[in-house]
Amino acid sequence: MTTLVKVTELEKVYQTGEIKFQALRGISLEIQAGDFVAIMGESGSGKSTLLHVIGGLDQPTSGSVWMAGQQLDKMNETELARFRRSEIGFVFQFFNLIENLTVRANVELPALLEDQLKKKEIRRRSEELLERLGISDQANKHPWELSGGQQQRVAIARAFINFPTLLLADEPTGNLDTSSGDEVLDILKDFNQGGQTTLMVTHAASAAKLANYVLFIRDGLIVDRMPGGNEKAIARRLIDLRQRGS
Repeated sequence: MTTLVKVTELEKVYQTGEIKFQALRGISLEIQAGDFVAIMGESGSGKSTLLHVIGGLDQPTSGSVWMAGQQLDKMNETELARFRRSEIGFVFQFFNLIENLTVRANVELPALLEDQLKKKEIRRRSEELLERLGISDQANKHPWELSGGQQQRVAIARAFINFPTLLLADEPTGNLDTSSGDEVLDILKDFNQGGQTTLMVTHAASAAKLANYVLFIRDGLIVDRMPGGNEKAIARRLIDLRQRGS
């Protein structure tokens, strides 16, 4: 298998005045192409920080992040922005759609900014994604006219418009009801089975079970790893780690 992401001795320290908080404490990991990896942990454990650093949304204090042969921690902001647009798809808990743009325009925007495809090809790709995600009939509506589950489908379509090498999902079901959340997870798993490498932060064992394996983070460190598939076993492991850390 091919290593797509390699993180080495990653540390992240936030400082406000004289107060310092170490969110990551020397994390090292590798993600292989085609993997579906879930990250779990308590609030404040560092899981979202790790996701953001891997995605180039935040710079590490020390350590290195390599993706697709590129060292992200050595890039400047312009280089990072270009890399994120071309290589990474993001799906967030609160959708982050632009309210005054239509569904179609939201989906097509990253491709228009990247300016690597002709407009006709971008339109063909957006229509294909909207059809695949079951929301082609919503293309001319605005985000505020959609349900939460539909908005997250739009966000997923937007994330895939530039054919990302890596999909990063931060609590993608956290703002959805159970039924809508399950539908979103089924979509992410379907894309992964087609070869899409996916790294997902979640607090829900029902979501983590879809991953190939689960990483557990506590106090900025990866403290355990287990296979996905068994929701009850994942939930028990999370409870056990919480009790051991208290």
